[in-house]
Amino acid sequence: MELRQLIMFQTLAQTLNFTRTAKTLNYVQSNVTAQIQSLETELGVRLFDRLGKRVVLTDAGQRLLPYVEQVLASVDALRASLSTQDSPVGTLTVSAPETLCTYRLPRLLHQVAINHPRVRVHFRPIPVADLRKAVSEGLLDVAFVLEEPIHSSQLNVNTLLTEPIQLVVAPGYPLATHKQVEPLDMETETLLLTESGCGYRALFEHELAGAGVRASSIVEFNSIEAIKQCVMLGMGVALLPQMAIQAEVAAGKMVMLPWTRPLEVQTQMIWHREKWLSPALQTLLEMVKQMQW
Repeated sequence: MELRQLIMFQTLAQTLNFTRTAKTLNYVQSNVTAQIQSLETELGVRLFDRLGKRVVLTDAGQRLLPYVEQVLASVDALRASLSTQDSPVGTLTVSAPETLCTYRLPRLLHQVAINHPRVRVHFRPIPVADLRKAVSEGLLDVAFVLEEPIHSSQLNVNTLLTEPIQLVVAPGYPLATHKQVEPLDMETETLLLTESGCGYRALFEHELAGAGVRASSIVEFNSIEAIKQCVMLGMGVALLPQMAIQAEVAAGKMVMLPWTRPLEVQTQMIWHREKWLSPALQTLLEMVKQMQW
């Protein structure tokens, strides 16, 4: 059963004339006749009686008509919902590290909700180390990541801004008064770090390894806020994005350590190169482009 057969059936039920039906749908009459016969054969019933030049709906045809009208109405509604001429509609599956969810994305999501209420953004929790893989495998429409610059043949990458990473301690912590802090200073410290696979943690650990330093004590968290609370209690040295600790530093609750050289990663938006740019996805990409990050 094909959609065009249903359209022909509905039109013929309205005109009760094969010639007018063919003219209305821009088909030759023999094609209309053949398609109606094919539909009748598939359903196993006669839908029209041919009484000379007259065409009359049979009882089976009359019972079929409301169902066909319902199907065709649903098809029209589907086409309208997918139309790019109207306001965009759709659901986007997105993920990001906790830091970006807390400090970078709320303003974007708020703007999407206000300006495009028919675009629904669904957040899917995925470990930081698996975000790129999830986009590559189609599990996510878009991911926002906090890493060194990404170069990939599979992914589109939009770099939004550079994020400074800081080592922080409580104000009374011994290292707080040092004029310079070096990798060797970390050897005997308790390091309060994010989960393994985090881009800026990997960058920091690479620097330590390059200096031949191996931390004697690491406490790993999956929550930025938990790390901040432990830092303020003086439990150790934390490595955190500057955006996450600005308020605490300004309030005198934390001190940024003068590391030997700047540590930086980038906030980047990634999506698959072969991903269909649905109206909803196009809308999100455009809003990200327009935002003042």
